[in-house]
Amino acid sequence: MQKYFGIITIVSFILLVQTRTLNLKKQGINALEFGKKDKKDFLILPFALFYFYIITANVFNLPTIKGQILFQQNIISWIGVAFCLIALLLFLWTMISFKKSFRVGLVENSEQGLITTGSFAISRNPIYVSFAIMLIGQFLIFPSWILMIYIFLGILTFNRQVLKEEKFLIEQYGDEFSKYCKKVRRYL
Repeated sequence: MQKYFGIITIVSFILLVQTRTLNLKKQGINALEFGKKDKKDFLILPFALFYFYIITANVFNLPTIKGQILFQQNIISWIGVAFCLIALLLFLWTMISFKKSFRVGLVENSEQGLITTGSFAISRNPIYVSFAIMLIGQFLIFPSWILMIYIFLGILTFNRQVLKEEKFLIEQYGDEFSKYCKKVRRYL
Protein backbone atom coordinates (compact mmCIF):
# COMPACT_ATOMS: atom_id res chain seq x y z
CA MET A 1 0.00 0.00 0.00
CA GLN A 2 2.84 2.41 0.83
CA LYS A 3 4.19 2.22 -2.72
CA TYR A 4 1.01 3.90 -4.00
CA PHE A 5 1.72 6.90 -1.75
CA GLY A 6 5.10 7.20 -3.46
CA ILE A 7 3.64 7.52 -6.93
CA ILE A 8 0.66 9.60 -5.77
CA THR A 9 3.12 12.12 -4.28
CA ILE A 10 5.10 12.62 -7.47
CA VAL A 11 1.95 12.78 -9.60
CA SER A 12 0.47 15.31 -7.16
CA PHE A 13 3.57 17.50 -7.45
CA ILE A 14 3.26 17.44 -11.26
CA LEU A 15 -0.47 18.17 -11.18
CA LEU A 16 -0.03 21.06 -8.75
CA VAL A 17 2.59 22.67 -11.01
CA GLN A 18 0.45 22.14 -14.12
CA THR A 19 -2.67 23.49 -12.43
CA ARG A 20 -0.85 26.58 -11.15
CA THR A 21 0.79 27.16 -14.55
CA LEU A 22 -2.57 26.90 -16.37
CA ASN A 23 -4.33 29.17 -13.85
CA LEU A 24 -1.64 31.82 -14.25
CA LYS A 25 -1.81 31.49 -18.04
CA LYS A 26 -5.55 32.25 -17.86
CA GLN A 27 -4.57 35.45 -16.05
CA GLY A 28 -2.14 36.36 -18.83
CA ILE A 29 0.98 35.24 -16.94
CA ASN A 30 3.42 32.87 -18.65
CA ALA A 31 4.76 30.86 -15.72
CA LEU A 32 6.69 28.32 -17.80
CA GLU A 33 10.14 29.81 -18.38
CA PHE A 34 12.12 26.58 -17.91
CA GLY A 35 15.29 26.46 -20.01
CA LYS A 36 14.92 29.92 -21.54
CA LYS A 37 17.85 31.46 -19.64
CA ASP A 38 19.92 28.28 -19.30
CA LYS A 39 19.58 25.60 -21.99
CA LYS A 40 21.41 23.11 -19.71
CA ASP A 41 18.18 22.89 -17.71
CA PHE A 42 16.89 20.52 -20.40
CA LEU A 43 19.50 17.96 -19.29
CA ILE A 44 17.34 17.46 -16.19
CA LEU A 45 14.40 16.06 -18.19
CA PRO A 46 15.84 12.62 -19.14
CA PHE A 47 16.93 12.05 -15.54
CA ALA A 48 13.50 13.10 -14.25
CA LEU A 49 11.78 10.74 -16.71
CA PHE A 50 14.03 7.84 -15.66
CA TYR A 51 13.28 8.61 -12.01
CA PHE A 52 9.56 8.62 -12.73
CA TYR A 53 9.91 5.29 -14.56
CA ILE A 54 11.82 3.70 -11.67
CA ILE A 55 9.05 4.71 -9.24
CA THR A 56 6.33 3.56 -11.65
CA ALA A 57 8.13 0.27 -12.33
CA ASN A 58 8.40 -0.44 -8.61
CA VAL A 59 4.71 0.31 -8.06
CA PHE A 60 3.32 -1.64 -11.01
CA ASN A 61 5.97 -4.40 -11.25
CA LEU A 62 7.23 -3.25 -14.65
CA PRO A 63 10.64 -4.31 -15.96
CA THR A 64 13.44 -2.55 -14.10
CA ILE A 65 17.03 -3.04 -13.03
CA LYS A 66 17.44 -6.21 -11.00
CA GLY A 67 19.01 -6.15 -7.56
CA GLN A 68 18.36 -2.49 -6.86
CA ILE A 69 16.41 -2.98 -3.61
CA LEU A 70 18.66 -2.54 -0.57
CA PHE A 71 16.27 -3.66 2.19
CA GLN A 72 12.58 -4.30 2.89
CA GLN A 73 11.22 -2.85 6.13
CA ASN A 74 7.51 -2.16 6.48
CA ILE A 75 7.94 0.45 9.24
CA ILE A 76 10.61 2.31 7.25
CA SER A 77 8.33 2.46 4.22
CA TRP A 78 5.59 3.99 6.41
CA ILE A 79 8.12 6.58 7.57
CA GLY A 80 8.70 7.23 3.86
CA VAL A 81 4.96 7.80 3.42
CA ALA A 82 5.10 10.38 6.24
CA PHE A 83 8.00 12.12 4.51
CA CYS A 84 6.06 12.18 1.23
CA LEU A 85 3.01 13.67 2.95
CA ILE A 86 5.14 16.33 4.66
CA ALA A 87 6.77 17.13 1.30
CA LEU A 88 3.40 17.40 -0.41
CA LEU A 89 1.99 19.68 2.30
CA LEU A 90 5.08 21.91 2.21
CA PHE A 91 4.89 22.05 -1.59
CA LEU A 92 1.19 22.97 -1.48
CA TRP A 93 1.83 25.66 1.15
CA THR A 94 4.64 27.03 -1.02
CA MET A 95 2.41 27.14 -4.11
CA ILE A 96 -0.12 29.13 -2.09
CA SER A 97 2.62 31.38 -0.67
CA PHE A 98 3.88 32.19 -4.18
CA LYS A 99 0.58 33.83 -5.15
CA LYS A 100 1.05 35.09 -8.74
CA SER A 101 4.86 34.97 -8.56
CA PHE A 102 5.18 31.24 -9.30
CA ARG A 103 7.46 30.51 -12.27
CA VAL A 104 9.19 27.43 -13.62
CA GLY A 105 12.52 28.96 -14.60
CA LEU A 106 14.14 32.34 -14.07
CA VAL A 107 12.19 35.38 -15.20
CA GLU A 108 12.09 38.96 -14.07
CA ASN A 109 8.98 39.39 -11.97
CA SER A 110 9.00 42.43 -9.78
CA GLU A 111 5.24 42.99 -10.04
CA GLN A 112 4.51 41.02 -6.85
CA GLY A 113 7.79 41.92 -5.17
CA LEU A 114 9.97 39.57 -3.20
CA ILE A 115 7.91 36.85 -1.51
CA THR A 116 8.98 36.52 2.14
CA THR A 117 5.79 35.29 3.83
CA GLY A 118 4.15 31.90 4.18
CA SER A 119 6.59 29.05 3.63
CA PHE A 120 9.20 31.61 2.52
CA ALA A 121 9.34 32.87 6.12
CA ILE A 122 10.96 29.58 7.20
CA SER A 123 13.03 28.79 4.09
CA ARG A 124 14.25 30.82 1.14
CA ASN A 125 13.79 27.71 -1.01
CA PRO A 126 10.82 25.73 0.29
CA ILE A 127 10.10 24.11 -3.10
CA TYR A 128 13.56 22.56 -3.21
CA VAL A 129 13.25 21.52 0.44
CA SER A 130 9.95 19.79 -0.40
CA PHE A 131 11.59 18.07 -3.40
CA ALA A 132 14.43 16.80 -1.19
CA ILE A 133 12.01 15.54 1.46
CA MET A 134 10.01 13.77 -1.28
CA LEU A 135 13.16 12.11 -2.66
CA ILE A 136 14.06 10.84 0.82
CA GLY A 137 10.50 9.65 1.42
CA GLN A 138 10.38 7.79 -1.87
CA PHE A 139 13.75 6.20 -1.12
CA LEU A 140 12.36 4.95 2.20
CA ILE A 141 9.32 3.51 0.39
CA PHE A 142 11.40 2.06 -2.47
CA PRO A 143 14.84 1.50 -0.87
CA SER A 144 16.80 1.31 -4.11
CA TRP A 145 20.45 2.17 -4.62
CA ILE A 146 19.31 4.03 -7.76
CA LEU A 147 17.01 6.27 -5.70
CA MET A 148 19.81 6.79 -3.18
CA ILE A 149 21.95 8.15 -6.02
CA TYR A 150 19.03 10.36 -7.06
CA ILE A 151 18.89 11.87 -3.56
CA PHE A 152 22.53 12.97 -3.81
CA LEU A 153 22.30 14.10 -7.45
CA GLY A 154 18.99 15.82 -6.77
CA ILE A 155 20.37 17.77 -3.83
CA LEU A 156 23.41 18.82 -5.88
CA THR A 157 21.13 19.89 -8.75
CA PHE A 158 18.81 21.78 -6.39
CA ASN A 159 21.78 23.57 -4.85
CA ARG A 160 23.08 24.52 -8.32
CA GLN A 161 19.68 25.96 -9.21
CA VAL A 162 19.35 27.76 -5.86
CA LEU A 163 22.70 29.48 -6.39
CA LYS A 164 21.61 30.60 -9.88
CA GLU A 165 18.30 31.85 -8.51
CA GLU A 166 19.96 33.70 -5.64
CA LYS A 167 22.31 35.47 -8.05
CA PHE A 168 19.27 36.39 -10.15
CA LEU A 169 17.32 37.62 -7.09
CA ILE A 170 20.19 39.76 -5.82
CA GLU A 171 20.30 41.42 -9.25
CA GLN A 172 16.54 41.93 -9.25
CA TYR A 173 15.91 42.92 -5.61
CA GLY A 174 19.35 44.02 -4.35
CA ASP A 175 19.45 45.06 -0.70
CA GLU A 176 15.92 43.79 -0.04
CA PHE A 177 17.02 40.25 -0.93
CA SER A 178 20.27 40.59 1.06
CA LYS A 179 18.29 41.56 4.19
CA TYR A 180 15.94 38.62 3.61
CA CYS A 181 18.94 36.27 3.35
CA LYS A 182 20.14 37.44 6.75
CA LYS A 183 16.76 36.64 8.33
CA VAL A 184 15.82 33.34 6.64
CA ARG A 185 18.04 30.33 5.97
CA ARG A 186 18.69 29.04 2.49
CA TYR A 187 17.07 25.66 3.26
CA LEU A 188 15.95 25.00 6.85
